[in-house]
Amino acid sequence: MRAVVQRVNGANVVVDGETVGEIVGQGLCVLVGVTHDDTPEKAAQLARKLWSVRILQGEKSCSDTAAPLLVISQFTLYGDARKGRRPTWNAAAPGGVAEPLVDEVVDQLRKLGAHVETGRFGADMKVSLTNDGPFTVLIEV
Repeated sequence: MRAVVQRVNGANVVVDGETVGEIVGQGLCVLVGVTHDDTPEKAAQLARKLWSVRILQGEKSCSDTAAPLLVISQFTLYGDARKGRRPTWNAAAPGGVAEPLVDEVVDQLRKLGAHVETGRFGADMKVSLTNDGPFTVLIEV
């Protein structure tokens, strides 16, 4: 699993004109990509990392500050554009594999005590955020 994590001061996801997920104030916007060999165990590991990574102001984590997370599925994180002009998506897991694993990341975060908002899997989503810093990291498990 791969996640692009942005420290934000507010973020939201809109689908067909409707806000489906939103966090206000300091938190994390997390784009999650799934590949073919990912497992529920990796999803739990990613959730623990997201909950405890110390990238908020003052080197704090979401677990330290109860900061919310906005988790959005993002198959394009496994795109490969090394050859030609069109990326390939061969490394991205198909929806039937990826969706339950993204849901597992969200479920595991909530079990840890996190407030989690989400996008809508497979939808054409419009994501807006204010990157705080800017601060963006890549986490792989």
